[in-house]
Amino acid sequence: MHHQAKAYLFAGLTILFWSTVATAFKIALGYMDFPVLLLYSSIISLVVLFIVGSFSNGVAGLFRQSGQNYWHSALLGFLNPFLYYLILFKAYSLLPAQVAQPLNMVWPVILSFLSVPFLKNAITIRSYLALIICFIGAFLIATRGNLSGFHIQDPVGVILALGSSIIWSFFWLFNVKDTRPEESKLFLNFLFATLYIVLFTLLMGRLVWPGWKGFLAAAYIGIFEMGITFVFWLKALRYSRAPDQISTLMYLFPFLSLIFIHFILGESIFYTTFIGLVLIVTGIFVQKYPIRKKA
Repeated sequence: MHHQAKAYLFAGLTILFWSTVATAFKIALGYMDFPVLLLYSSIISLVVLFIVGSFSNGVAGLFRQSGQNYWHSALLGFLNPFLYYLILFKAYSLLPAQVAQPLNMVWPVILSFLSVPFLKNAITIRSYLALIICFIGAFLIATRGNLSGFHIQDPVGVILALGSSIIWSFFWLFNVKDTRPEESKLFLNFLFATLYIVLFTLLMGRLVWPGWKGFLAAAYIGIFEMGITFVFWLKALRYSRAPDQISTLMYLFPFLSLIFIHFILGESIFYTTFIGLVLIVTGIFVQKYPIRKKA
């Protein structure tokens, strides 16, 4: 198979699996509380990443790291998956899936502002325009179709969903400077994060068995949200002759996700959800893809 064909294959699998995770989150949260979900999904993902990393770098390669790298992984693992998913799962426990999922997508625009002090990037007028567009989209989604009083329902859940994007942006900024193989970084991140979540659930008295249905739901999330799907995405970028084109395809998944949310969860999709999602994706495009003037 040609490399570009492999790129589209892996990108297609990534889009398909990530399109199902918002639905999987809500199903899993019906069986357990959000810290318990993070515990079991992290353990499953850790096992998956150990297997993938062992094939890519060997078992010894996963652990052959400097002390500085271990400290870096301890920090990255705290940001993601521990803190990021703890906040995100809590947001999903409070909000409909169709609201939580698109609000979590605004991170590329937030990243452009956080990159100013971290990467010394300049803020452009385009960045401000993108932020305004995304803010309008997020507000429309948060109203859940009730525009008459411009009332945001469940503001705590909305703040958490948007806050998860900020956590992800910080994670991206720290991760981009780490030149280690992605498989090794991911494995160590999850190793530390699993330790954090075990301690957290023990301290909170949440270390319980969710039943086999709950465990299978958590396993699905651990494999297809946290684990192997990210590896598929990296392979798509590596095989592609034009990574930017592959990256653009990723903005299909939130719209496909609405189909799963509607038909599996039975949520009636608010018209403001669709319009708001279009605005958020538009804002991201405005930020990432400047208009090129013809010569």
